[in-house]
Amino acid sequence: MLTRSTRSTTTFSHDFMIGDSQQELPPGSYEILVQEELMQGLSFEAYRRTATYLIVRGRGREAGQTMMKIITKEELEHAIAYDRALSATINESEAALFPQEDTT
Repeated sequence: MLTRSTRSTTTFSHDFMIGDSQQELPPGSYEILVQEELMQGLSFEAYRRTATYLIVRGRGREAGQTMMKIITKEELEHAIAYDRALSATINESEAALFPQEDTT
């Protein structure tokens, strides 16, 4: 089978947990690695996702260590959506506390 890997980066603004893990991860940028395999026998080129990994780089005492956590696409999408919703809630709360000044 022919395979390919793609890498991307996503940034979390708040502490988060992903999947069934009880480990809370700090905010920051995280690399996402997606592995796919070519689906053969089709009249067009198509790939099927075989694995998704969240690359967690060590910080503090664990600097220099890297961990690849296998996750699902849905778990990643849920964590990103939750982080964005939390950011929106915080921004709305701050706007309510500090209304814009009337400059007219």
